[in-house]
Amino acid sequence: MNASPVIHPVPYYSQWESAGLVPQFVTGAMSAADDPLWQKSGADSRDEYAFWAPRICGMACLRMALDHWGHPVPPSVPLLREAVEAGAYVRDGDQVRGMIYAPFAAWAARRWGLHADVRPRLAAEEIREEIGRGHLVMLSVHKTIRTLDEAPPARGGHLVLAVGTGADGVRLHNPSGLPDHSQRFARVPWSDLDRFFAGRGVVLGPGRAGT
Repeated sequence: MNASPVIHPVPYYSQWESAGLVPQFVTGAMSAADDPLWQKSGADSRDEYAFWAPRICGMACLRMALDHWGHPVPPSVPLLREAVEAGAYVRDGDQVRGMIYAPFAAWAARRWGLHADVRPRLAAEEIREEIGRGHLVMLSVHKTIRTLDEAPPARGGHLVLAVGTGADGVRLHNPSGLPDHSQRFARVPWSDLDRFFAGRGVVLGPGRAGT
C-alpha cells in the first residue's frame, strides 16, 4: 500500500485511570477496584468503576477524539452514563451489550456536533483515506492486538482508535494497550491488522456528518 505517512497528534486515554497498571488489570493480577486513581473516573464507588473500566474502550476512544478537537473531556464514567442514556450501551444485570454503533454515532453528532459515520464494512484502504482527510477511525479488533504475538481466536470485540497510517501500517491508540509498547501510536502492519480487525468501525471527524 503506497501512501505518505499521516499521523495526527491525538492525546491518549486508557480505559483504566492508571494506564501504567494495564498489564496487571488485563491479566487479572490486580482488580480494577484497586486502581489507586479510580476516583478520577467520576465513578460513585470502586465497584462501579471496576464494573465499567474493562468495558469502556469506546468511551476512551471518544475522549481521545474530543480532546484532539478541542472539546472538554468528561470523566469516563459520567460519559459512560450519558452513552447508556443514549442507547449506546444496554446493561442487563452483569451483562452489557455495546458499544452499539448507530446510537453512539447519533449521540456524538447531537452532543458535540461531530461527524460520526458508522461503517459496517470498512476496508484498510478506506482507513487510510479517512485518516488522510483528517478523520479518526474507531476500529473493532480483537483485544489481543496489544501484543500481535498470538493468533486471535476471533476478530473484533474491542475498540481502538486509528490515528495515523502509512505504507508500513496503521498507527493505533489502544485503550487497553501495554505501556511503552502498544498504548500510544502503536504501529500495526497492515497484514497483522487483517488478523484482528472485524472490518467495521466508526469514522469520526470534527464536523457534522457530511462534512
